[in-house]
Amino acid sequence: METDYTMALAGNPNSGKTTMFNALTGKNQRVGNFPGVTVDRLEGFAGYNGTRIKIVDLPGTYSLTAYSQEELVARNFIINEDPGVVLDIVDATSLERNLYLTVQFLELNVPVVVALNMMDEVKGQGKTIDTAKLSELVGCPVVETVARKGTGKTDLVRTAAEYAAGAGGKGSGFHISYGPDLDPVIEEMERLVERDDRLSKIVPARWAALKFLEQDPEVMEMVSGKSETADRLEAISLEAAVHLKETLNTTPEAIIADYRYGFIRSVCKQCITRVSDPGSRLRRSDQMDRVFTHRLLGPVLMAGVIYAIFFVTFTVGEIPMGWMETLFAHAGSAAESLIPGSLAKSLVVDGIIGGVGGVLGFVPLIACMFLMISFLEDSGYMARIAYMLDRVMRVFGLHGSSVMPFIVSGGIAGGCAVPGVMATRTLKSPKEKLATVLTAPFMSCGAKVPVIILMAAAFFDNSASVMFFCVAGGWLTALMVAKLLRSTVVKGESTPFIMELPPYRLPTAKGLLIHTWHRTWQYIKKAGTVILAVSIVIWAAMTFPGPDQADRVKFENLKARAAVEYSGEQLENRLAEIDKTRERAALAHSFAGRTGRALEPVTSAAGFDWRTNIALIGGFAAKEVIVSTLGTAYSMGEVDAQEASGLARRIEKDPLFTPLTAVSLLIFMMLYAPCFVTVVVIARETSWKWAAFSMVFNTGLAFALAAAVYQAGTLLGY
Repeated sequence: METDYTMALAGNPNSGKTTMFNALTGKNQRVGNFPGVTVDRLEGFAGYNGTRIKIVDLPGTYSLTAYSQEELVARNFIINEDPGVVLDIVDATSLERNLYLTVQFLELNVPVVVALNMMDEVKGQGKTIDTAKLSELVGCPVVETVARKGTGKTDLVRTAAEYAAGAGGKGSGFHISYGPDLDPVIEEMERLVERDDRLSKIVPARWAALKFLEQDPEVMEMVSGKSETADRLEAISLEAAVHLKETLNTTPEAIIADYRYGFIRSVCKQCITRVSDPGSRLRRSDQMDRVFTHRLLGPVLMAGVIYAIFFVTFTVGEIPMGWMETLFAHAGSAAESLIPGSLAKSLVVDGIIGGVGGVLGFVPLIACMFLMISFLEDSGYMARIAYMLDRVMRVFGLHGSSVMPFIVSGGIAGGCAVPGVMATRTLKSPKEKLATVLTAPFMSCGAKVPVIILMAAAFFDNSASVMFFCVAGGWLTALMVAKLLRSTVVKGESTPFIMELPPYRLPTAKGLLIHTWHRTWQYIKKAGTVILAVSIVIWAAMTFPGPDQADRVKFENLKARAAVEYSGEQLENRLAEIDKTRERAALAHSFAGRTGRALEPVTSAAGFDWRTNIALIGGFAAKEVIVSTLGTAYSMGEVDAQEASGLARRIEKDPLFTPLTAVSLLIFMMLYAPCFVTVVVIARETSWKWAAFSMVFNTGLAFALAAAVYQAGTLLGY
């Protein structure tokens, strides 16, 4: 079935827009209860009366003034792709703020249907909204909805489909007055655009006039050079700006915003009625915020919440993680007995099961952590974390909006730097965006979590504390580096930060399970694709070219001598010992072994041996590869599987791997170059120059700190 027309789904962040998208299309997209989640547009399909409707979920935005990338994405889609109707999802509990975007959509002269979302919360506040009156005043249909329950979604699609069919792609001709100083100017500019056939096809006439008065650079560049009319429009807008400056000491942009809000306040006054008076009782969210965002108590509670996540993760997840270790141990034993040939057996047991199994063994802990983080996001507490951290960010030259990219990148462990870097698009200042892009990869992304868990399980009693300090260390390093960058290579003025705190909500079980499964599946899928491929490559590098002829003869002679000197159980033990020695020699002689040993003179300053070097090289592709590579290296004869079935126990039994080595490895792993995919995204968001800077600078910083800690610890006798 072909698509009949397109609906654009738009609205403020936290208005329930993406939740409505899921309800309408049935797609399980990620929903976060904080600004900046939806950066790129998402698409889905819905049907009505045999009509197939494409629904495009545009980035959440507070206006169409093109101050940020998400505003440009939303505005340009509506202008260039001409959707049949715009579904404006409005948070009915904050009607005045949300209607500002509605007014701008209406001024674009496109068909708009307003979805008054969260109407259950409006009633809970003791209010009613006269939707019929609101529809009359704004000149477009209004539908009551509760997106998270799916209430009103059928009426919304029906109303939108019928309105789009009757509107023919045109809006209702919405106009509001901008006062005696601007109304005549707008009318003159509107007539100029309408008389110019080429210009009138690019942008709506009245909207173009408003954009010129607001000195919108994107629109002015869009129409510049199209005709003499554009030059005349610019001249008129400058004359109006001079006039307002001389007479009222203001700007056209300020006048336009004032009159829009004046219109909106009038609409709200006529439409909103308070049914019950809550008296002096604060709203539940306000009461909770008095505690959770308190200047002193709030940060303490925040640290406690984060630590609790890690404590519960390791306490609850330890049992199923043991099951996973046992499962892969049995799988390895079964493969060893069933697969003929030493090479094929080594590929499956050492390369695939030893590598990928080492990563998949952490799935229970990862899923447990994702579940609790999803609860924080959907409940609204994550936005409070961003609000409290804003004061800290300013000290280090970052913007309050930098908090969300940091959190998405793994600021509470388990995120991903790729969407974190992309979320920096919400920052309006190029300098603040660049500083955030370059420091977000220091966070504890989901790829680093297995390495942290592995080292914690091998050498430290309190795994939750290790995770907590790794996360805190990532934040501290990011902030210190940001301060350094903002004081040197990315100097610039700071911009103000305004953030909405959404009301607290009790997340639904379905929503939590969807978000947890989505993130966990991404982790599993990565282990089954990227990690599998890299594990096989690294296994091959650790296997070939194999021992030379002299080594083969040497070990055959040792076996022959053992057969003469020993018998029975002693002979079996001696032959097993010779096999392990031979495998260690073959591993050291392999391509990977040679590379790792070539780096040892340098990396030994940080306590890294050749096997760790191989793992860290693989980590440039993806940080999970560190675990899979160590799993492969330690399953290829270094420690008997019967002596230590789990990778953590194998590493613990290695006399060359100490707690100090583990600390050094964690420091380096947390800070060195981002994974390859993140580097590509950094280049796309900034340039390849800054992507290369991120790789070189981060790796140099990581090694310097790791070596300093290792050397200091060695001197102190650790």
